[in-house]
Amino acid sequence: MSAPLLRKARIQDVKAIHGLLLRPGEGDGLVLPRSFNQLYSHLRDFFVAVDRETDEVLGCCALCICWDDLAEVRSLMVRREYRGQGLGRLLVDACLSEAVTIGIFRVFVLTNQEAFFRKMGFAEAAKDALPQKVWADCVNCPHFPDCDETAMVMEL
Repeated sequence: MSAPLLRKARIQDVKAIHGLLLRPGEGDGLVLPRSFNQLYSHLRDFFVAVDRETDEVLGCCALCICWDDLAEVRSLMVRREYRGQGLGRLLVDACLSEAVTIGIFRVFVLTNQEAFFRKMGFAEAAKDALPQKVWADCVNCPHFPDCDETAMVMEL
């Protein structure tokens, strides 16, 4: 396989992103499942890594604007067989670059993959330091109200 292409998600990618986030054995509870409606509504938030030859979606990540000075990196998922090849880092870097481009310099993530995000430059933060608006999706999480994720923040 040639080097993957990183690009903004397209309408044709929604079913593949949905499958990636829900595929048994892929997410293993690492990301909050997203409905088709959520994916179509927030498609412009997503970046995808695709195979250059087949255009198959290998991974995805989204940057969700929460407030005028805060955005969330969310829905990071790379297909199991492509993990460890730097795709996750590329996807997160694309989101961070977009945050800077649009003028947001504080980005957070809710994760149970602290080591990965620490290597990227995120630092652990108190959950209550984030605005209440951040927790709107939590009611859809199977772990609600007993959250097992760590809040991490990066100042860009």
